[in-house]
Amino acid sequence: MARRKDPSIPDAVLDQLLAGADPKTAFDPGGLLDGLKKALAERALNAEMNHHLAGQDGTGNSRNGYGSKTVTTDTGRFELAVPRDRHATFDPQLIAKYQRRFPGFDEKVISLYARGMSTREIVGHVRDLYGIEVSPDLISAVTDAVLEEVAAWQARPLEPVYPVVFFDALRVKIRDEGFVRNKAVHIALGVRADGTKEILGLWIETNEGAKFWLRVMTELRNRGVEDILLAVVDGLKGFPEAITSVFAQATVQTCIVHLLRHSLDFTSYKDRKFIAAALKAIYQATDATAAEKALTAFEEGAWGRKYGAIGQSWRRAWSEVIPFYAFPAEGRRIVYTTNAIEALNAKLRRAVRARGHFPSDEAALKLLFLVLNRSAKEWRMAPREWAMAKAQFAILFGERFTRAMA
Repeated sequence: MARRKDPSIPDAVLDQLLAGADPKTAFDPGGLLDGLKKALAERALNAEMNHHLAGQDGTGNSRNGYGSKTVTTDTGRFELAVPRDRHATFDPQLIAKYQRRFPGFDEKVISLYARGMSTREIVGHVRDLYGIEVSPDLISAVTDAVLEEVAAWQARPLEPVYPVVFFDALRVKIRDEGFVRNKAVHIALGVRADGTKEILGLWIETNEGAKFWLRVMTELRNRGVEDILLAVVDGLKGFPEAITSVFAQATVQTCIVHLLRHSLDFTSYKDRKFIAAALKAIYQATDATAAEKALTAFEEGAWGRKYGAIGQSWRRAWSEVIPFYAFPAEGRRIVYTTNAIEALNAKLRRAVRARGHFPSDEAALKLLFLVLNRSAKEWRMAPREWAMAKAQFAILFGERFTRAMA
């Protein structure tokens, strides 16, 4: 087998580069590394110019000296000598004519923004770490470039069939007409037939109730979704009707975790542990008939009589609770808890808390998109339960699920 070539720089070349350099300042702005970057960049630009002129034989075009450009990198700032040609047709690829930031700088700024840092915090971070003074307007301009990506992402085509779609909401503070208001940002997380996850979209609620949800469902339909087998929702008013008006065959399931949390909102803190234990008999029942008997027993028991609103809330949502009982244990674990979306929401809430409030809807969408995009890159495998759940979906939904597998 051929021996791999050592990719490292020869010692003789390193000795020449380091000759007379102070190792302590090598990584400082303007130090050895920036000097190397400058030298390599100028060499690459000259090579580009040579290539450009080689394709223009007979035109009379030739070199015309150098121009100076100050560029910002992820480690500092330095001046580049950019070659010019007499016809002014040279447009370098390494760093374009009107570009002032070296490749890599924007990505680092966006990464910091995605971690919840504000524009002014990023300015301070860049100053402390690299000794570079940049304005908040520059940081905003860098991150605003994401909005085009958000628009393209929100309009991208989707799969024809999703076995499960989780719909959830996150409350954020957004400045609107001079006031800071609480707005709901709704997230749709789809599960494909192979068990992998996909964020279908983000929507900031602009009006209450069924009209908003009808618009969201219609958008999903227009982007290529033809069928949703199971829609897991958190009990929002008008939501089940909006789903079934567009996806007539969809089964709507109330998120059991949200229903439990809503139940505990009625109770005093000292009683919560006991109420949660008493409600287990309902959602752990073997089937819908046993579950309704358990609910009746809870309502007639001491806790049900003390907190009558709990039984009423379960009764109101009962038609969206019972689909859950058609699934054996493995399938229930997929739809019972929205662990996938809960973990996602935890990351989103951390970023939102760090920000406080947003100056506009666009600013909120920009940050949440970046956090979602980072999280989605970590999703590589289907949950362990999906192998069994898949077989159950095939039995319960027949050809509709088989079509999703195609």
